[in-house]
Amino acid sequence: MDRRQQKTRAAIFQAFIELLARKSYTRITVQEIIDLANVGRTTFYAHFETKDDLLKALCETLFGHIISSAADCVHTHGLYSDGNAPESVFCHLLQHLQENDHNILDLLSCESSEIFLRYFKDSLNELIQTQFVKQGKIGGTDIPQDFLINHISGSFVEMVLWWVKGRMKQTPEQLDLYFRAVIEPILLFTYREI
Repeated sequence: MDRRQQKTRAAIFQAFIELLARKSYTRITVQEIIDLANVGRTTFYAHFETKDDLLKALCETLFGHIISSAADCVHTHGLYSDGNAPESVFCHLLQHLQENDHNILDLLSCESSEIFLRYFKDSLNELIQTQFVKQGKIGGTDIPQDFLINHISGSFVEMVLWWVKGRMKQTPEQLDLYFRAVIEPILLFTYREI
């Protein structure tokens, strides 16, 4: 994708995010998106077949970037100028959320939040799969792995919502400690015989 196409796509994403902050997803029209993005209808449809395709692409871009950044602690966005990147993938993820790139926290708490929360949870499932299951940190019991992954990602999403609603009073490091205190017994339990 060339620079012009990237710029157009970014303008469409930004217009869509702004509209989502004001109204529900179902009430947003393609015409409103193209008017706010200042692009033509043909240009919009050259990038996205439908509004649903736009939503999917936006979520993949936002959550894909944050999740891959958290999984690869080398990708730090200058967060760790002192050289101390956190050991916990959850802390790293919380720090990226705190940066609030593309108003992601607003999307997680907007009128259409259930859509974004579903994509966020699905992305977390993939992260937990790669960070815990594939590294052998979850397993060894009769409890199905998909149940454990769903439980951990669901807990993380609920914690993020609690954090946002509470005006993010806790630091990512504090929240990471709370979260790990809750999930580590679950992870340890999976190593024991049931």
